[in-house]
Amino acid sequence: MMDFVAKRRRLVECLVSEGYLRSRRVIDAMLGVPRELFVPEDARAGAYADCPMPIGFGQTISAPHMVALMTELLGLEDDSVVLEVGSGSGYQAAVIAAAAPDGFVYSVERIESLADFARDNLASCKIRNVEVVSGDGTLGYVRKAPYGRIIVTAAAPGVPESLLGQLSDGGRLLIPVGDRFLQDLVEVRNEGGKFVEKHHGGCVFVPLIGEEGWK
Repeated sequence: MMDFVAKRRRLVECLVSEGYLRSRRVIDAMLGVPRELFVPEDARAGAYADCPMPIGFGQTISAPHMVALMTELLGLEDDSVVLEVGSGSGYQAAVIAAAAPDGFVYSVERIESLADFARDNLASCKIRNVEVVSGDGTLGYVRKAPYGRIIVTAAAPGVPESLLGQLSDGGRLLIPVGDRFLQDLVEVRNEGGKFVEKHHGGCVFVPLIGEEGWK
């Protein structure tokens, strides 16, 4: 039987040594979430390779180093309330939920079959502080707004105004911005109604499809 726990530990050690993981909060979260349960069953042997993996419907689960980087950049607290745009298989939401155990993650997924996949995966891991919502994530999720943290796990040509409108004062938003082939990971902070950007380098994500993303 494959020792996934040992593989997970080795991956996390590598991500720490490479500087992607820094805080005890996120290190423990990534140690505690079994990535093998968030990929298709026939791909589990490669679950701890540091690369994206296809999960169907033209979508991917992000590489572990990108999950680590984005989760660290969110600056989570125990009770953070987070909006995730693009549930995928549910892995990123699971890591955030583990890093903010007294908070909650609202994750929006436009592909119903993937939303169901994410719900099943989260239930298998007994993660209860995530709700997967079916819908157009580019519009956010007004019902539970505002959010202290917003993370977008797909590439957009710009930052959707609808998401900026749901970011609380003092909150931060992470989104890959660029064209369909190469993006810049952008952090936006709401400083008293003024949106201040910081750039964290190149990345490649699948395109964000929706009313305020790619048409």
